[in-house]
Amino acid sequence: MRLATIALVSLLTACAGTSGIPEAEPMGSLAQVMRGILFPNSNILFDVQSVDPANPPEDNTSGGGATATFSGIYSGWQVVENAAIALGESAALINVPGRMCENGRPVPLGQDNWAVFTQELIDAADVMLTAARANDQAAASDATNDVAEACLNCHLEYRDVGERCVAP
Repeated sequence: MRLATIALVSLLTACAGTSGIPEAEPMGSLAQVMRGILFPNSNILFDVQSVDPANPPEDNTSGGGATATFSGIYSGWQVVENAAIALGESAALINVPGRMCENGRPVPLGQDNWAVFTQELIDAADVMLTAARANDQAAASDATNDVAEACLNCHLEYRDVGERCVAP
């Protein structure tokens, strides 16, 4: 019985360390992640200041491309929720080990302020998500200040500053 217990514990220990999911390797630079995910989604959030997601303007996209075909699938507050989630989830993406900055330097994962800036991004996204889920345009508009501040704090330290990491 003791041998069976040891074998079972050994098997469970070995299995616990592997999830079957390969570790993520960065596909793009930090700037590419910023331009592809954070920039467009933060602009969707900033749009809440002047456009009520509950009453979006008429879609005037025409043509048969993917943009025209799929641009109206999600609308209203769901778009704002999705954008807030994209910002919050992107914090994990910008922290993938091995990601490089546009200038070829590694993303400064070991810097204390990088962790603070990443947390600010998560917190701002969470505030926006709460407002979006409540369909509260005033609260969402206020939350854009948190988003802008989180972006600015990091950009002042790392964007286009000498030899440091350069994001968009």
